[in-house]
Amino acid sequence: MFEKMTSLSESGKAAVKAEIAALESKLAVQQQHIKEAGLPVIVLLEGWGASGKGSLIRDLIRNIDPRSFRVCPIVSPTAEEERKPFLWRYFEKIPPKGRFLFLDSGWYGETIKNVMEDGLDNGAYADRVHSINVFERQLCDNGYLVIKLFLHISKETQDERFEELLESKDTAWRVSELDRRENKRYKKYADAWDGILDATDSPWAPWHLIDGSERAKRLQALQVLTGSIAAALEGRRAKWEIPEEKFPLRSMPLLKDVPLNQEVSEEEYHIQLKDAQKRLAALHNRLYRKRVPVVIVYEGWDAAGKGGNIKRIAAALDPRGYEVVPVAAPEPQELARHYLWRFWTRLPKTGHIAIFDRSWYGRVMVERIEKLCSDADWQRAYQEMNEFERELSEWGAVVLKFWVHIDPDTQLARFHERENTPEKRWKITAEDWRNREKWPQYEEAVNEMLQKTSTEYAPWHIIESTDKRYARLKAIRIVIEALEKALD
Repeated sequence: MFEKMTSLSESGKAAVKAEIAALESKLAVQQQHIKEAGLPVIVLLEGWGASGKGSLIRDLIRNIDPRSFRVCPIVSPTAEEERKPFLWRYFEKIPPKGRFLFLDSGWYGETIKNVMEDGLDNGAYADRVHSINVFERQLCDNGYLVIKLFLHISKETQDERFEELLESKDTAWRVSELDRRENKRYKKYADAWDGILDATDSPWAPWHLIDGSERAKRLQALQVLTGSIAAALEGRRAKWEIPEEKFPLRSMPLLKDVPLNQEVSEEEYHIQLKDAQKRLAALHNRLYRKRVPVVIVYEGWDAAGKGGNIKRIAAALDPRGYEVVPVAAPEPQELARHYLWRFWTRLPKTGHIAIFDRSWYGRVMVERIEKLCSDADWQRAYQEMNEFERELSEWGAVVLKFWVHIDPDTQLARFHERENTPEKRWKITAEDWRNREKWPQYEEAVNEMLQKTSTEYAPWHIIESTDKRYARLKAIRIVIEALEKALD
């Protein structure tokens, strides 16, 4: 990859200065166009120690309204961040529509450190590179512009800059121990960087290698930045096809073929529930000790009994180690970002449990049926959600998904019961009745969802819920079985 870098052609100092000024003015105008178009822009700067990433960011933001950007220097992950998936802290930082995010290093710098200093093995490295490509593609597929710059300098130039920095105690702190090791092993680091740059130079997020000399880097970076933004605003970005992946899918029945005549007596229910909750409580302690994260997703028909089902599982858990995440219509700050952002940011840390009452699957149900996103958006989402859940599974999470199922007659009876019971009346809304009228469309969408996203690592389980007691026992037993398998 490094051999593709072209140095800036020699020009007079005055000419370079004039071109930089013109490009800075252009970027200032583009900033307003970005805001109007709702284009979110991520500018990632990677490069050698002392290549000038920080000073380049300072130059690039010079004429941009401070309210339009955020600058994030990336350092080693905290203990809290290490208990989340690798990409969590980067997904959490993505900007809303119409704004810039400038990253001083990022997922690449962290990966190279993991390889060179922490012993990340070849298999884990290959998985990491794949995850990075998927992450960037998902951002770009959903409207983000990702601009990746690598500032390249020679070992000799790095030596000179380190010497200069080390001469003063006010700047010596900028040369870290990691920088020193990088310099000492420059050739091996260069090989590592060359490999990852080549493996992630994609049509949706290509790499731009910048000559790290003082004059060249500013002009080259402005050329790349303004050119990339202009292409995005004018609809001239490179076209790409989403690489199709084969996921290990489980066979799922159609909803109409699921029998709903299962029942449990009240006496048996209380006996079995008490025993199951005791087992689940013990497993929760082991989960925490072994740092295994758990993600449980609940979807289902209105009035199917999701809330009561969640309540019986939560009752067995230590309240300090789980969170129930109710998912309603997205807030403005959520609508302004990638649709998976609000779920990435609510993931549990290792040893904890997150229970989602509704989830990212709204994309292929309510958003699909109510035309809240384009056909391309929801059709692409099946693969995106399989990729998301695979990321969770590879992180070590147990991922379980429940579709709580009833028939239309049972739903109607429960709707009437809610309307006629004062303490339950808040549970029934006009939207519930509107959704009921669209039962056939929802059933078609749910069937497709179950067929396309029930994977071996994140399976769907249909919970028959005409008898709520049966449904609660079935769900908690599935959780227990999955946790025992993961812990053993």
